Amino acid sequence: MPLPLKLHPDSFCGALTGIDAEVTRPQPDELALSYVVSGRIGDLRLPEASTPARTDALWQHTCFEAFIRPSAGAGYYEFNFAPSTQWAAYRFAGYRSGVQAAAEIAAPAITTQAGDDTYTLRAVLRLDRLLSVAPSAGWRLGLSAVIEETNGRQSYWALAHPPGKPDFHHADCFALDFSQALRS
Repeated sequence: MPLPLKLHPDSFCGALTGIDAEVTRPQPDELALSYVVSGRIGDLRLPEASTPARTDALWQHTCFEAFIRPSAGAGYYEFNFAPSTQWAAYRFAGYRSGVQAAAEIAAPAITTQAGDDTYTLRAVLRLDRLLSVAPSAGWRLGLSAVIEETNGRQSYWALAHPPGKPDFHHADCFALDFSQALRS
């Protein structure tokens, strides 16, 4: 079921009409995330796909993100997926605290597909190495995107936004209750 990401009220994006995300569990130890962007794709800054590599600071340009935490608990993971197929994974002990590179995470499989009016990024994560989130447990997910237009303007999209400036780490952004029962 497509989940619409909402544009942050203080953001503007002249190129897009929307972003939909979809989450499935194709296998018990996998999480598949799809982000479908609609609008004038040629007006977006989308780097060419390259060799997948773990890379920091991807959120400074067009980047798709997923935040995962157990339904009970303060710790969470942040995953970043770039159109270049570069990626990042971080583990947090609590809200923006105790951050570490999540070295235990295997490289996600990232694919992209671009057209004139749609762009899709799909990422498949292996969950069997998550230290603080059991694959069999209930989770809260936050899905988000930073979109950069060719004019340099950035916009911020998420399932939900807290009051104030964009903050994908805020508890309000973990808007999707996701359990093992949800499988494709």
